[in-house]
Amino acid sequence: MSGKEEHNKLDSDCTFPPDHPLPADQLGRYSAERDFHAERDIADYVEGQARGEETVLNVERVKTEYVMGAPYDIWDVHTDKDRWWVINNPTNLYSQKHFPSLDYTLSFHIGLMMRVMSRSERETKDESSPFSEVIRRQAQAAERLERAIEAVDFQAVGMQLRECLISLVSAARRRVELADDTERPKDADVVGWNRVIVSKLCPGEKNNELRGYMKAIVEKAWPLVNWLTHHRNANKTASLIALDAVDAIMNHYLRLLSREREDRSDQCPRCASRNLRTFFDIAITPDGAYYESCGVCGWDSHPGDSDEEDEAEAAEESHD
Repeated sequence: MSGKEEHNKLDSDCTFPPDHPLPADQLGRYSAERDFHAERDIADYVEGQARGEETVLNVERVKTEYVMGAPYDIWDVHTDKDRWWVINNPTNLYSQKHFPSLDYTLSFHIGLMMRVMSRSERETKDESSPFSEVIRRQAQAAERLERAIEAVDFQAVGMQLRECLISLVSAARRRVELADDTERPKDADVVGWNRVIVSKLCPGEKNNELRGYMKAIVEKAWPLVNWLTHHRNANKTASLIALDAVDAIMNHYLRLLSREREDRSDQCPRCASRNLRTFFDIAITPDGAYYESCGVCGWDSHPGDSDEEDEAEAAEESHD
């Protein structure tokens, strides 16, 4: 046998024959890292989108890519009829027949989702919310600033920003429960109301810095917008800075009012990690239910998973 023939033989002995690829439903057995609950969630999503016409054979997370600080999980999904890319944040799927390039698919997904979310925001602008008046006044201030030329125009911007802050603390105080003996400032006392509201939203020694910052930023911005409202030398630069300050205060308030949801401190009972993900399983009796899974150690609160995992491990050991 020649050296070339021997080399070809060695190659053929060490590779899968091209006409006998590894079955898709067996690929998961050879994956070094598995995320059982996330994989099941993706499989349910694909089968739901296919309306029962396809069965998922294998789910594999290819990579997680961060774009502008936002994570995008990318999954390679084999079914009995097709192969899909599934990308989250929010979740959507793309046939690999039509989207063979992963980089192109990710770019397409991000662009598409930004357009969808932008359209959704425009469609819900007129919907009533506790901060509708605040948002409206803020938008009016920005519009006035775009057309402002004379000092009186910039003074009008200051007036809108002043009313925006008054509306903001008015909306915020309706979202917090104050004790009956709490001293309530006058309605237009933005600085006074800010102190009361922030003390309620950021209580205790652990929030000293946050509470101090929120008090300081309002105590500095409030005189600025009042000065802008009355000063005959009001100008564009001062108006832009005031607009940015009010925008920041408004965003800070929205974050504080939702911090209970954002700063969740639930921990995994096994490893104490806060990396808990929530999934839904329709198979949990009687009508389906949510459960949690730890992204670090694999613990989960699913009522049936311990038995399923034990059975899977026993089957794999017997197979080996």
